[in-house]
Amino acid sequence: MIGVPLGLIAVIVALDLVTGPDIHLGPLLVAAPALTAAFAGPRPTAAVGALAVTAQIMLSIVFGRLTVPDNEAQTVALFLATLFIVVFRAVHARHEQALDQVRSVADVAQKVLLRPLPPHIGPLTIASVYVAAEAEAQIGGDLYAAVRTRDGTRVLIGDVRGKGLTAVGDAALLLGAFRAAAHRFPPFPRLVAHLQNTVYWDLEGLVDDDAAGESFVTALVLEIPDDDPSVILINCGHPPPLRLRDGEVVPLMVRETALPLGLAGDITESDYEAEAFPYREDDLLLLYTDGVIEARDYRGVFYPLTERLAAWRETDPQRLVNRIHTDLLAHTGGALDDDVALVALKRRP
Repeated sequence: MIGVPLGLIAVIVALDLVTGPDIHLGPLLVAAPALTAAFAGPRPTAAVGALAVTAQIMLSIVFGRLTVPDNEAQTVALFLATLFIVVFRAVHARHEQALDQVRSVADVAQKVLLRPLPPHIGPLTIASVYVAAEAEAQIGGDLYAAVRTRDGTRVLIGDVRGKGLTAVGDAALLLGAFRAAAHRFPPFPRLVAHLQNTVYWDLEGLVDDDAAGESFVTALVLEIPDDDPSVILINCGHPPPLRLRDGEVVPLMVRETALPLGLAGDITESDYEAEAFPYREDDLLLLYTDGVIEARDYRGVFYPLTERLAAWRETDPQRLVNRIHTDLLAHTGGALDDDVALVALKRRP
């Protein structure tokens, strides 16, 4: 790439020599360091700039214009412009380095808070996709996790109703509580009551924080036994999972949806009723956050998730979440207004 600005200097010098002393092309040499700054660091930019200034001086000597005031002004202007470009590129390089460090920290934070789901867990094949709506962000308020128990798998997907670091903190709290408790195999309603009370009392402790006062978590908690062709779930204000079987898409709607986590205190397991739905071999279960179904195109039309799934008749979890992700970005024109989380689970024979 460095050959492009060097070639540009050579072309400008050659044209100036051909056109003679009456036409001054030297001021065009400023394009060389400006072009270098677009792809190289401050040192290469300074080197090309120095070469451009040297070329301007050599042309002045050849045409006998070295001490002409107009020519001196052009040389000084070229030098000052090059100096400005080099300083600007150095500042930009520092900002790029700081941004790279922030991205690295965010990437580590995402792997700690939102651990990648294993491709296989028990009799299940799992695939997931997470996309943060914030520019340059790696994590947000959506969350998911899966934990093995002695005879099944427990899965959580949720969406924190909050913004910024408060939402990330609430997501981290809920994920930690789920991972710590789920593998101990408490009764399923007791597990959800534990999650609810954890979120509630944490928010109570931050009652003076305006952002925390607006926070709660919609969540879907599932238990999938290894030896029973069913899925047991408790829905706390979250979009229902979709079961894909033989090209048919069925939302698993519970009879009574519980309150989102964090909206009530001192909840006990008796306040939750788990419901079971058939979930056979080769059935595919799709979990998602409302960033998917509330995504709009330029006309304001919501993303038609159920219709897409019925038309695609996809059976592989990884292909399914990748296809939804790609199609969702196409639907919205490449920009998302909310975080998006997708988890697809297929029961293997």
